[in-house]
Amino acid sequence: MAEAYIVEAVRTPVGRRGGGLGAVHPADLGAHVIKALVERSGIDPAAVEDVVFGCLDTVGPQAGDIARTCWLAAGLPEEVPGVTIDRQCGSSQQALHFAAQGVLSGTQDLVVAGGTQSMTQIPIAFASRQAAEPLGLTEGPYAGSEGWRARYGDAPVNQFHGAQLIAEKWDISRQDMEEFALRSHRRAIRAIDEGRFARETVALGDVTTDEGPRRDTTPEKMAALKPVLDGGTITAACSSQISDGAAALLIASERAVAEHGLTPRARVHHLSVRGEDPIRMLSAPIPATAYALKKTGMTIDDMDLVEINEAFAPVVLAWLKETGADPGRVNVNGGGIALGHPLGATGAKLMTTLLHELERTGGRYGLQTMCEGGGQANVTIIERL
Repeated sequence: MAEAYIVEAVRTPVGRRGGGLGAVHPADLGAHVIKALVERSGIDPAAVEDVVFGCLDTVGPQAGDIARTCWLAAGLPEEVPGVTIDRQCGSSQQALHFAAQGVLSGTQDLVVAGGTQSMTQIPIAFASRQAAEPLGLTEGPYAGSEGWRARYGDAPVNQFHGAQLIAEKWDISRQDMEEFALRSHRRAIRAIDEGRFARETVALGDVTTDEGPRRDTTPEKMAALKPVLDGGTITAACSSQISDGAAALLIASERAVAEHGLTPRARVHHLSVRGEDPIRMLSAPIPATAYALKKTGMTIDDMDLVEINEAFAPVVLAWLKETGADPGRVNVNGGGIALGHPLGATGAKLMTTLLHELERTGGRYGLQTMCEGGGQANVTIIERL
């Protein structure tokens, strides 16, 4: 049976909106991690068969197949192509899936997967607004679809509404969410102070570490924030941060490992993606995880570490309730609430962190999942070698 190996994985530090990476072209963010990937692995870049990158809101500097632009901006061979993926927040996790599937199919041997996003330069949902306004369209992508309305009515389709629905369905209080958010910041700060991210990050200019974690945050400050929705309990403190960044992984076949003298660091054990209620939107990691575990014959206790994107605190808290996972193995170095969520890059970023933390702790299996627009979720299980 064919295998797909992770040979190398790197990321930029994650910058805050308007922070140290805010003025960096998103193609240059991607180029930075691709160059580091090539240098660290020692591969001949001409041997790479494709570059698969995630990115959302692909207008302006993020338009024009930014995967290809990132590679060329890195000064690498023109004969290597690139393709850009949009599965919403799971885009670069899906990029990893497509890269691994190419290798597992036997049609490719060496593929770069990753993602890049500048939320400072291109705010979330900016692309859809820019495309719609010249056409006189002022409503979202679902408006006007008779089939959608017949199925889902006029229910609001947005992430804040979805997060609030999750909090209510799983009886998660505002205090629960704020305690979780505070823990995310504290874990991230500990990880930074202990140098846990040092090996996986490649400094860019003056930005040498993640800018998001707040050392001065307190329960009192969180409690003082106004909810995003009237009558709701979701606040900015319980939400992922708007961020800039990029991440990349090198995926190789057994043949490529032998031909190029590479050292595999992990084996891709499982890849899947599932969908759920698009109105609640953010709860799909729950059925997606159940599906992945059933297909592999594994249990959640087999996972030494889990990275689940902290789009909102209730996403992870509901997942913990349903899976029974040990919170001490989940997002051990903090998550998107503290470290940020550069949309199209987050999937690759989480996998990079998962791989390095498995190596640091000696764990064997790691699971990654994240909620995505449209009520979807990818699940990836890797085995450290």
